Amino acid sequence: MEIRTLRYFLAVAREENMTRAAEILHVTQPTLSKQLKALEDELGKKLFTRHSFSIKLTDEGILLKNRAEDLVSMADKIEKEFVALDDVTGGDLYLGLAESYQISLLVKEINTFKKSYPGLRYHITSGDTEQVAEKLDKGLLDFAVLAETPDSSKYESLVFPESDIWGVVMPADSALAKKKAIRVDDLIGLPLFCSGQGWEKDIPGWAKDKMDKLHLEGSFRLSYNASLFAKEHLGYLLTFDKLVNTSLESGLVFRPLTPKLETKLYLIWKKHQAFSPIAERFLNQMRQALS
Repeated sequence: MEIRTLRYFLAVAREENMTRAAEILHVTQPTLSKQLKALEDELGKKLFTRHSFSIKLTDEGILLKNRAEDLVSMADKIEKEFVALDDVTGGDLYLGLAESYQISLLVKEINTFKKSYPGLRYHITSGDTEQVAEKLDKGLLDFAVLAETPDSSKYESLVFPESDIWGVVMPADSALAKKKAIRVDDLIGLPLFCSGQGWEKDIPGWAKDKMDKLHLEGSFRLSYNASLFAKEHLGYLLTFDKLVNTSLESGLVFRPLTPKLETKLYLIWKKHQAFSPIAERFLNQMRQALS
């Protein structure tokens, strides 16, 4: 199975049309059809269902698409890393980031780093721990930033200097907004929004034996999206401070949880990871910044 053939397959899967895919790939349609037929023969599975004016993926085709995207991304990353070996001014850096106000520290370091290496190209993926850790494990990222304690058997890490503070984002006219801090009893019986990660790993340690009395109305990966629901009085958002605009004009307020609930932020990378030159230099700078 060749990377080129997987690129052909992904183009057809994306366009859902053999003619358009062939035009984009700058190959003839018979050549493209022949390559895809050979791929199906190699795997022993039908990858496409062909209709009059379109092509749809089979279940096996969807599985291959998910795997092929990772393989092609990895091939591209390897190629860029080897090209960058002779580039002393830059290269490609791949980072997966959790949501936190402390990302501003990382951004400042990237800005400083780029002044020394103007050829730097950085690629950012945002998501929760599960999303970014999966990409890191597959080798698609150089570093990830997690809002939970990393597995020390798998990863090396640096800890950010501050902690993220948990609280509730709600409309300013909510009765709960009159409180200076929010206790678990205040939330019982209310519709709550939270990230899946926070609900499973952070909130239980704070709510303790009253966790089963709390009601998760909906889960969100992005706090901004959840804040729009909270603003419409659909629920109360449990999230970190400084992720959502709670200025006077926003119509929202943030109230911290009590007892205080904090989460540390970590920059992580795989143990025994072979870095590109630019990633190695960036890690050295981050060691100094976070020491």
